[in-house]
Amino acid sequence: MIREVWPSARDLAEADLEQLYSYPADPRWLAVNFVSSTDGAIAVEGRSGGLSTPADRIVYRLGNDLADVVLVGAGTAVAEGFEGMRPDAATAERRRRFGLAPIAPVAVVTTGRSLPPDAPVITKAAVPTLVFTSAAAPSALREAWAAHGARVFVVGESAVSAERVVSTLVAEGLGRIDCEGGPRLFGSLIEAGLVDEFRLTVAPFLVAGTSSRASLGAAVDPAELELASVLTDGASVLLRYLARR
Repeated sequence: MIREVWPSARDLAEADLEQLYSYPADPRWLAVNFVSSTDGAIAVEGRSGGLSTPADRIVYRLGNDLADVVLVGAGTAVAEGFEGMRPDAATAERRRRFGLAPIAPVAVVTTGRSLPPDAPVITKAAVPTLVFTSAAAPSALREAWAAHGARVFVVGESAVSAERVVSTLVAEGLGRIDCEGGPRLFGSLIEAGLVDEFRLTVAPFLVAGTSSRASLGAAVDPAELELASVLTDGASVLLRYLARR
């Protein structure tokens, strides 16, 4: 059982969780999802799966289920073995109730080096994957992504523009965006002021080691957040923060 402890104290049914983790009616809403250990690690042996808990898997699924698109960095997509979304009956029914397309596509951001043309996120996706890259990526590689079924967007000259990634998704009718990392993509979204919501699961583990933090990139003036909700299942803590505008 997941229980809300702030701003109210109550046990949450599935419908309550759907409302908490649904996306507003804004033309664009970008929510970032991360799980971390209590000492701040975001991966075990290079993958986040070792930190995931039953409560985290519930909200992670809600992030996927209620979004128009899942946005991810190429390094994370390859490391985590992303193969695109494959809704089961419960997800299909949830998406139908919320007026969403049957399957959310995956959007992958890459400089080119970390995304092979035969990556599962491209070749095994049920709907075409959107690949965002820059003009610096070799044209042969861009053509290979397309030949393997991806839709390829060039959104920058020497580097990928986070602003253009998001504006392109909105123009494609994919304004409810569930971002699942990695840290450099998250950092670029923070730098561009594009993050609307940060969803963080603090898992009950101590990891130590040299794992990265949730966001990496250029230093910015601290962006102030507003706490929206605190949930727990008695072990994990599930936090939702909204960006102050």
